Amino acid sequence: MAIRVDAETRSTAGQGTAVEHAESVTPSVADLCLADVFRAWWPLAASWLLMASEPTLIGAFVSRLPNADIHLAAWGGIVFPVALLVEAPIIMMLAASTALSRDWQSFVWLRRATTMLGFALTVVHALLAFTPLYERVVVAAIGPPEEIVEAGRLGLRLLLPWTWAIADRRFHQGLLIAFGRSRSVGLGTAVRLAVTISALFACFASGALPGIAVAGIAVSCGVIGEMVAARVSSRAVTRGPLKDALPPLDPLRLGRFVGFYLPLALTPLLTLATQPIGSASLSRMPDSLRALAIWPILNGLVFLSGAAGVAHNEVVVHLAGRAGARPVLRRFLVLLAAASSALLLLVATTPLLDAYFGGFSDLRDDQVDVVRRVLWVAVPMPALTALRSHLQGLLVHARRTRGVTEAVVVFLVVAIAVLVSGVAQQWEPSLAVILAALVLGSAAQCAWLAWRVRGLTRALHSSAA
Repeated sequence: MAIRVDAETRSTAGQGTAVEHAESVTPSVADLCLADVFRAWWPLAASWLLMASEPTLIGAFVSRLPNADIHLAAWGGIVFPVALLVEAPIIMMLAASTALSRDWQSFVWLRRATTMLGFALTVVHALLAFTPLYERVVVAAIGPPEEIVEAGRLGLRLLLPWTWAIADRRFHQGLLIAFGRSRSVGLGTAVRLAVTISALFACFASGALPGIAVAGIAVSCGVIGEMVAARVSSRAVTRGPLKDALPPLDPLRLGRFVGFYLPLALTPLLTLATQPIGSASLSRMPDSLRALAIWPILNGLVFLSGAAGVAHNEVVVHLAGRAGARPVLRRFLVLLAAASSALLLLVATTPLLDAYFGGFSDLRDDQVDVVRRVLWVAVPMPALTALRSHLQGLLVHARRTRGVTEAVVVFLVVAIAVLVSGVAQQWEPSLAVILAALVLGSAAQCAWLAWRVRGLTRALHSSAA
């Protein structure tokens, strides 16, 4: 039986209104409540938490191998920032697929676009890893300590499958979310973590591989495993409810897709540009090798503490059209933001800090002392991550993605200003500078998003009147 499509939504398709897409998968038959939000959120949050635990595990294994400082610095200062930047244009395919994969025709069109973009970005990755562009672009831009350059090259080569696998799995995960199967997303991430851990143990036990190779092989295996899991899970949708969905009155075409997705693609591209910029800043500040070695583990904890907030973005995109959604989503945001930052504050101010960084992550005492001095700076970051996800979700749901890109530009300007000042003044500790840049940039980004959402709300009220 075909899924019902709201008549009013179909009649306004293609007009660029704030309610452009059909609520064909989750019709607004009842007011939204906190329990509904929680049910949609927790599988995605579990997925993000599992994924966010990956950098922590990588750091824990690499820190116990020979020349740990060199390989941790190469991973956190070169390999991971560059890989993230290359794959950045495909990251928001998750949100795009969640919003647009509502019928078979749109699904096929998006799948083709994902394949082409994933292939193009993989070629870029290969050029940076296997040609002289590594020295001319990567090394020249970041300016890392000489001792980590070759390790960085090896790690970037081993991470070649990363971009393609992430493009494919995020597209299929968006389809799963759109049809109310977000638990399958969490299952796929569990598969990724299991494969990554297995590869870590196997490589570690061999005793023949340097730390950077252990990290690169494990992460590549993990993302391929998650891609396969997402494809397998999505078959239940493509063979059933997707085929039954009514085709849209305004089919997805190149011009419409570019107008919708380009601002979304620019968002992570600009945001993740701060990763290599941050590495370049640390490389030009005092005690650069030690700071770069600590950074992947420190950044991993900050990401882990805010991972549940990242999941709120797709929840808002999926549920914002439900009756009574806005106040309920706001209440959920407040609870999520407070809990996330409270968790990081607990680590920063209790013996948990020594247990995590000195025990689990096996950092030296001098490195743990540096973390103790700077971690408090990052405490607002998890709450800001949740707020950013909420505001972005509202704009993506309304197809007003230009405001998302504008906010990222604001983030980048503020963050770079802080980093440039830190390098110019040689502020210490350098890790506090990069954390302050991220926090202040995120605060400015949220302020801009809030202004854009306020304008959206006024426009909706005016049209309703």
